[in-house]
Amino acid sequence: MASDQVTPEAPSQKQLDEQSKVRREKLDELRELKLDYPHNVTVENTAKDLLTRFETIEDSDKLRAEGTFSLAGRVAFIRKFGKAGFLKLRDRTSTIQVYCARDILPEEEFARWKRLDLGDVVRVEGQLFRTQTGEITLEAKSFAVMAKCLHTPPEKFHGLTDIEEKYRRRYVDLISNDETREMFKKRSLIVQKIREYFLEKDFMEVETPMMHPLVSGAAARPFKTHHNTLDMELFLRIAPELYLKRLVVGGFDRVFEINRNFRNEGMSIRHNPEFTMLEFYMAYATYETLMDMTEEMVRNIAKDLYGNTKIEWMGNQLELGSPWSRISMENAVSTMSGYEGSLSDEKGMRDYLKKRGVELSGRESKGHLLTIMFEEDVESQLIQPTFVTGYPIEVSPLARRAPALSPEGFEVTERFELFVCGQEIANGFNELNDPDDQKARFLAQQEEKDAGNHEANDYDADYITALEYGLPPTAGEGIGIDRLVMMLANAASIRDVILFPQMKKEGH
Repeated sequence: MASDQVTPEAPSQKQLDEQSKVRREKLDELRELKLDYPHNVTVENTAKDLLTRFETIEDSDKLRAEGTFSLAGRVAFIRKFGKAGFLKLRDRTSTIQVYCARDILPEEEFARWKRLDLGDVVRVEGQLFRTQTGEITLEAKSFAVMAKCLHTPPEKFHGLTDIEEKYRRRYVDLISNDETREMFKKRSLIVQKIREYFLEKDFMEVETPMMHPLVSGAAARPFKTHHNTLDMELFLRIAPELYLKRLVVGGFDRVFEINRNFRNEGMSIRHNPEFTMLEFYMAYATYETLMDMTEEMVRNIAKDLYGNTKIEWMGNQLELGSPWSRISMENAVSTMSGYEGSLSDEKGMRDYLKKRGVELSGRESKGHLLTIMFEEDVESQLIQPTFVTGYPIEVSPLARRAPALSPEGFEVTERFELFVCGQEIANGFNELNDPDDQKARFLAQQEEKDAGNHEANDYDADYITALEYGLPPTAGEGIGIDRLVMMLANAASIRDVILFPQMKKEGH
């Protein structure tokens, strides 16, 4: 008996070219059979629905008595035996077996079956029965090819083995890789749970502009574009922060946005120039409240996904159920870095960083040096979820200043960042609502920009005006959705959790 089962050995390029030629010949034959990419197609059922609904019925006669069902999906497996055969049909929910036979199907429809290939999209209609091995199977009374797959799908045991190809042609990766499909189903569920969390707490979801006249909201280099009609330069947003706080000024005390941001920076396993961010702002709250909320939300999502709070990421066992650590940046550097001098000794800090091979411009303040030491020495050691507080004012242009100097004399802000496995997941702070203080911070940022800092913010006069109307005491936070999904889904690279990550040109 002939068999069209998939071979576990990947075909050569020459074989692939030949197979594509044969597939096109089959498409021509299907067109001669008056089947040419039909469109007006109805489907009443899904594979998961049928498998679940009838899993307790063992008798085939009883299954057939349940009636006729229609399904559509992609062919994931074929086994032909001349006058009959089986295929595995995979739809958006699951995979189900289908039986096709010449003595059941109309002659023209069996002729279509004979020209079937792996990857083709088909519609079948018929009754259910169980095979001798007990598998629920649909016996096709009607069969049609909806779309012909003209390229041989990757062999199912290995999928796409070229990582670049996996990201570049995600549609092929999704066809061939169950793990990839499950990853993005999980991502969708995580975003859904985030949205539900904030709606339950009486937040309003909003949308803000993606093209900004100024660079603001984060320390990052922007992408530039040009509006022809207005003849003005615009920037793709690096953060929605200032627009969201304008809404709080306007009386929307609790707002959130799940948004796309763009930063013209390097790419790595943690960075993609286009990424998804959750930002939320809550009037009459403090950043301690936001830390509590973040901990609660992430813990709840883990429970929804896995039934417990223990997860694995980057080879580390994480416990999300225990209270998360909170430590100031000063204490973290003092206790976890290799620097043994005093943090009040600016020259000693600078000499230490130079010995570490860190390039310095000479313009760094003591607050900048502390931040660099933290990034160089401490971040990678923060494995379990840890909130780092007390960020220097120099690197926090939008955060409210703390009422007093830190123990080592730093002027710090009421700000935190969340780190897990050495990666920043969230950034939040008590918002600066004093317009005069904000104006001075913007001017300081402008000086940095004029001195060559491409990541400094612009001076936003309209935002100062908004603050002059009165921003209530507010706390705000941004959470990187992509990194949060990486953590909750145990993904090693940000490209694994973005459907279409940015790629270099082919051949480069």
